[in-house]
Amino acid sequence: MRKLLSLIAICALTMGCGEKKEEKKEGGFEMNRTKKEVKTEAKSEGVPVDLNNKGVGPITSVEFGAEIDTELAAIGEAKYNAICTACHMANQRMIGPALAGVYERRSPEWVMNMILNPDGMLKEDPIAKALYEEYNKAIMLNQNLTEEEARAVSEYLRTL
Repeated sequence: MRKLLSLIAICALTMGCGEKKEEKKEGGFEMNRTKKEVKTEAKSEGVPVDLNNKGVGPITSVEFGAEIDTELAAIGEAKYNAICTACHMANQRMIGPALAGVYERRSPEWVMNMILNPDGMLKEDPIAKALYEEYNKAIMLNQNLTEEEARAVSEYLRTL
C-alpha cells in the first residue's frame, strides 16, 4: 500500500511539473503559456503642460509669424550654442529639459520670461518650481540676455 501511494504521488508530481504542451495552430506551433502583463508607463517630465501661463517677467505678449524668421533663428542658434548647450539638448534630458517641442508645452511668453528672468520665475511661477524639483534642484542661471537676444533664441527653439 505504501508503494502504491508513493507511486501515485510521484506520478502526480511528475505530471504537475512536466513541460508545457504545444498546440498545433495553422502555420506552425504555439506554446501554451501564461501571458504576463507588462506594464509600461509613459515617461514624462511630471510637470504639467500649460500653454496659458505667461510666466513672471517683462514679456507679456509674443507673436510668432506663420513662417520661421530664418535670419533671427540663425542669430538665436549661435546664442543657444554659446550658452544653452551646457545644460540643454534638443531631444534629450540633460541638466535641464529637452527643448525640442517646447512650444507644445509652454507659451512663448513663458519661455522668454524663463530666459530673461529665471530667478523671478523660480520664486513665483508654479511650473518653474516644478521643473526645479523635477531636475534635481538645478537652477537655470541668468545669462543677462537682452529681450532681442531672448527673442532670437525663442525663434531658434521653433526650429527644433
